[in-house]
Order: sequence, then structure tokens, then C-alpha cells
Amino acid sequence: MYDVIVIGAGPAGLSAGIYTIRSGLKAIIVERGVSGGQAAEAPVIENYPGFQSIAGMELMEKMKDHCSKYCGIKENERVVNITNPLKDGFLIETERERYKSRAVIIATGAKHRKLNIRGENEFLGKGVSYCATCDGFFFKNKKVVVVGGGNTAIADAIYLKSVGANVKVVHRRNELRADRALQDSMFSKGVEAIFNSQVKEIKGGRKVEKISLSNGEEIACDGVFISIGEEPNNELAKLLGLKMDEKGYVKTGENQRTNKKFVYAAGDIAAGMKQVVVDCAQGATAASSAYIDLQNPYWAH
Repeated sequence: MYDVIVIGAGPAGLSAGIYTIRSGLKAIIVERGVSGGQAAEAPVIENYPGFQSIAGMELMEKMKDHCSKYCGIKENERVVNITNPLKDGFLIETERERYKSRAVIIATGAKHRKLNIRGENEFLGKGVSYCATCDGFFFKNKKVVVVGGGNTAIADAIYLKSVGANVKVVHRRNELRADRALQDSMFSKGVEAIFNSQVKEIKGGRKVEKISLSNGEEIACDGVFISIGEEPNNELAKLLGLKMDEKGYVKTGENQRTNKKFVYAAGDIAAGMKQVVVDCAQGATAASSAYIDLQNPYWAH
């Protein structure tokens, strides 16, 4: 029986792991893949205090190393079911084990949103990618298109340009949504932006060869990097009956508490601002709330 099981090892989950153990609780982190979450895919992070500029993967390796000094991290272990049959806790079933815990912190993050167009699934891994830092190296001296206009999309464009790709950005609106500093950096590097256009189809033979736009234009390219936002990984939250907003993000009240006792949500799965520094704060807050409630539940008064 654990005091707390943290599900997810992104910035929120790793922070929660540190704070639960330091509070004297018995805890582990269970992660369906590898530690880091989507933050590890960021080419560069420039707004995390203490680091003027750092690659997302490097920052997350530092967080994982820090957390592992305190808390066990079980990677590549997907949670398949979570129930509340116990008088004093939860039963968490993974592909490998069954765990019991008095409290649960849901830090399952989010996944990349898809365009849902013809060719997107067909050419995944054959020119279509959702991770510039993972696949960008293979497109040196090749033509690529980045789809999106937010901070992540523009950071991806800058990174791809830096590794030697010929980059164009396609955005459906008439202006980018990214921070001005990122926009200025991208344009200073000679990246072209195509506005008021949507990608309608990705075409090719054995690999990506071109894209069709809503304005009727076709652009020859070797790669398409899709960066149009995210969707919450809320399957476990649904199993627990947690309240969500209209977009599927878990609603949290005071100090990351959900509508279910002894269940907390932190990071990109929770409604609110999506930033690494915020995820870390929410993870720490959730761990603190779990400690307080396990010692002296607020609803018992």
C-alpha cells in the first residue's frame, strides 16, 4: 500500500514525486512511456527560471535525475485501469502490476492534436512528424513545412532552420499567435510564413512529396511537422469520474483537488495555463494537498 501514486512523469509528475517523498509519504511514479512528457520535445525553453535557454530534453533529464534521487519511477508501464474499491484507497492496474494507494495524482498530460486530413496517418514516420527535435536531423538540406502558429510551432520552425532545413510555416489565421520574441527570431532567420491557409491533404508515393492548401496552392516538401496544439490524456480521469471542462481538461479546485476525494490533477491534464513552470508548481501543490488530506482530511471537519 502506497500513500500516493503519481501517474505521469512529465514536469508535474516529477515535481509531485519529489514533494511527496520529501513530505515523508511512500510514493512512486508510473509512466506509460519515458519521463519528460511533451516538454522533452521542445527544441528550446527560454522562460524557465534559472535557465536563459535550455533544450527541453536537457531540462527534463535534469528533473528526472533530481526526482529519481527521491522517488521510484516506473517507465514504460501503462495504467490500464483504476478503481476505488478499497475502503481506504485505490487499485491501480498496469500492464505489469497491481498497486494499492491511498491517494492518486493524475499527471497524464496531453497528446498532439492531429489535422485529421488525408495522408496524415499514411505518411506518419515517412515525412509526417509531431516532434521536430526527434526527427529534424533527418531533414537537413530538405524542404519542410511546419503547420501551426503558436509558440511550439514557431520554436519548431526555428529549430528546423538551425539544423539546415528549408522551412515554411503554414498558419490558418492572418497572424501568428507565438510570442513576439519567437516570431522576430524566426523571421530574422529567413523563414517564410503562409497565412490564411490550411493544409487539406498530404501527398506522396513512398514518402511525403507535397501538400495541398485550402487556397488551391501545392507546396513541394519532404517533411510536414504538425504543431497545432494538444488534447488531454483524460482516459483515466474518465474512469475516476472526474469533472472536466468542455475541452476535456480536468477541473481542479483549491490546491489541485478534484471533485473526488484523495484524487488530484496537475500539469497539462488540468485546466489552466500550459507552461513547464506552472506544471511544476501544480505538481508540488498536488503533493502538498495529498499530504495534508492524508494527515487530516479537510472534509472531516
